[in-house]
Amino acid sequence: MKKKVFVFFPDGVGLRNFAFTDFKTIGEKIGFDITYWNNTVFSLKDNLGFKEIKIEDHTAHPLLPIYSRARKHAELNVSRDKFNDNVYPTYKFPFNYNRLKSIFKSLYAKWLIGLYSSEKGVFKLRQKINKLERSTSKYKYCKSQLEIHKPDLVFCTTQRATQSISALLAAKDLGIPTIAFVYSWDNVPKAMQVVDTDYYFVWSDLMKQQVLQYYPFVKEEQVIVTGTPQFEPHYNTSLLQTKEAFFKEFDLDINKKYICYSGDDETTSPLDQYYLEDLANAVRSLNEKGENLGIIYRKCPVDFTSRYDAVIEINKDIIKVLNPIWKQVGAQWNQVLPTPKDFKMLYNVCEHSEFVTNVCSSTVFDFVAHNKPCIYYNYEQPQLKKGIRDIGQNYKYVHFRSMPSKEAAIFCTDKKDLEGLIQQILENKLSNVEEGLKWFETVVGKAPTKASENIWKAIENCLKD
Repeated sequence: MKKKVFVFFPDGVGLRNFAFTDFKTIGEKIGFDITYWNNTVFSLKDNLGFKEIKIEDHTAHPLLPIYSRARKHAELNVSRDKFNDNVYPTYKFPFNYNRLKSIFKSLYAKWLIGLYSSEKGVFKLRQKINKLERSTSKYKYCKSQLEIHKPDLVFCTTQRATQSISALLAAKDLGIPTIAFVYSWDNVPKAMQVVDTDYYFVWSDLMKQQVLQYYPFVKEEQVIVTGTPQFEPHYNTSLLQTKEAFFKEFDLDINKKYICYSGDDETTSPLDQYYLEDLANAVRSLNEKGENLGIIYRKCPVDFTSRYDAVIEINKDIIKVLNPIWKQVGAQWNQVLPTPKDFKMLYNVCEHSEFVTNVCSSTVFDFVAHNKPCIYYNYEQPQLKKGIRDIGQNYKYVHFRSMPSKEAAIFCTDKKDLEGLIQQILENKLSNVEEGLKWFETVVGKAPTKASENIWKAIENCLKD
């Protein structure tokens, strides 16, 4: 008899990895009965024809946001003290004191942080959060769904969504094995593990070491290295278009060489538009010296600002906007969902651009998968002032310590150097691809094409335990 697996989407971030890749097809070939347990507004049944069970009750305990924030800050305080490292406080967002309600929430959270900033305290906070979520109507609702449909296992597509806590608790309380997939390369050191599950699937040996380092209550046998489906499409050559076809579809100039500018979200890079402007100025200068270059601007899918508009308008002869093919189904950042068509676009942007430039984005891995270099901007803009976040702190984060060498990306540390770096890359005198691929293997794992298959095999093994 086929084992029934619930693939659980607490929010939309997992759709890219687990709905729009071959993940489901591979699982069915192995012999699993797959149902998508869907907490998002995106209908997998209507849009993709998948078997799904919708979670209609989204009730969280009113105190959950306060306790979750306190847990994160307490964990970061523990890491700061445990590892004697001041990088951890930089992961915190400032408290809000604008309104009476905000003042109460902030003061309550700070009181909890003061009370629970120890390993034992963090554990107690997690227990308290679980107790709060077990008292919600959503917990009872999800428990009822599980009792009716009786899955053999629940696979949660991200470890970072508070919307998953009550559902996973319901599964655990019914004796159903639970797995959480660690969603992103920077998540573990940032205290973004909000769920406690029976197993944790991670990208690489590095990520496994981090989970065990930051969460001493997790046992080694609970953490399984599988890889991530995130990069599998880059090895799917059926997505490849000819340069002529791709350029025609997106109205690009076939005679130009294009540099991709990958935009960032406003939190990570609040002055991002000025780096695009610097690139445009460098490209214009090189074109005046005989080059024929253009820029493909691909925005961050969850950036809703108009901050780039003026730069794009002034440089419309150079910059071509190719927006990600994502669908906005709500106002929150995690309600902007990718579409399968975006895989094809991103594949061909990587394939037909000369290289990519950005501020500290994981697109470095997308491009090195296509043997294309990456320039990281790492200099301050003159518009930087008090209250605006300096992008330089991004490169001090723990996940950048995984670089095998400083040559794993090309760092532009002075605006005056940008034009020369571009010239050297175009002349094949400068590249980070060799070291970048080593970094890719460290972060993503040794078998980037086998992640979906590895996940299903690991699920199979978990069901045997």
